[in-house]
Amino acid sequence: MTADTPHALGILKLERGVRPGATPPTPPCGSMLNPASFDFPVVYETVEGAWVENVVRGDPVLEPAFIAAARRLVERGAAAISSTCGFSIRHQAAVAASVDVPVGMSSLLLLPALLRQLPPLAKLAVLTYDSKFCSEDLLGLDDPNERARVVIGGIEGGKFWHDELKRPAPATDVAAIEADVASCIARLRDAHPQIAVILFECAAFPIVAPAIRRVARLPVYDVVGLCRQMMASVP
Repeated sequence: MTADTPHALGILKLERGVRPGATPPTPPCGSMLNPASFDFPVVYETVEGAWVENVVRGDPVLEPAFIAAARRLVERGAAAISSTCGFSIRHQAAVAASVDVPVGMSSLLLLPALLRQLPPLAKLAVLTYDSKFCSEDLLGLDDPNERARVVIGGIEGGKFWHDELKRPAPATDVAAIEADVASCIARLRDAHPQIAVILFECAAFPIVAPAIRRVARLPVYDVVGLCRQMMASVP
């Protein structure tokens, strides 16, 4: 197959439940689902059968669908691959082994490197869509001392959490995300004043990253930044 968009970022997206012929809501700028979030070409492939609920819960049956969609992205000209859900890091190794381009399925890949940038007593806060399923195997940390410096907070039960489970998913409520994320960060900082860096697991959170940086006055890292780094590095 001939590449239709050479040197593009390939993004694996989840099912959204949009009915055939219907026009999906326009994602806000900053979203992985909005090509305007990037200053390079972007191509998308839907991972068949991958919904927010089963990806977050870690359904292993989805792995072949992630691999197939990633290969389609490469055929279409993807020079690097990412995804619209940080929990898809569970498929990082399998997807990376199946294609010949860099793969960064989740911002959680940044976690070990970010810890090494901080003073020994500083902590890092991981902000996730659902902390109940942000399990130890997703963090990539073998050293118990490093793990002790990571605190995890989620927005489960909030409006955005509920919206993403609907089929079809409604238009993104940016204000709801900002409110839920800011509230979660405030709770974490009350309990852990040593927090020095914030890492967004959820690929929707980059929409509110500028606002959270202003409010929290801390560095905020996310998957959009990871994608920009990958694309700046490939020939």
